Amino acid sequence: MFIAKVIGNVVSTQKIAKFRGMKLLLVQPYINKEGKLQISGSSVVAVDGVGAGVGECVLFTQGSSARLTPTTKDAPVDAVIVGIVDTIEVGGATVAKP
Repeated sequence: MFIAKVIGNVVSTQKIAKFRGMKLLLVQPYINKEGKLQISGSSVVAVDGVGAGVGECVLFTQGSSARLTPTTKDAPVDAVIVGIVDTIEVGGATVAKP
């Protein structure tokens, strides 16, 4: 799993049948560097499995694991949001969410 911030919505009116009804969000992955979350890598389009929104810090998974949720089963999905982050602690200290 990875930590990311939801930075936008993706709207696609033309898509395969398996994607109908799936909310797509653009997420920006983060890494922990010296007790702070910092941008890491490129943004990713992820299926929203938990009702997340723009500005929220989320957990997402990629690859074959992304196709194991009830929402994404048997769909050609590479990334899915599986949780909304409340707090993050590193070394006993709370890390500020970007």
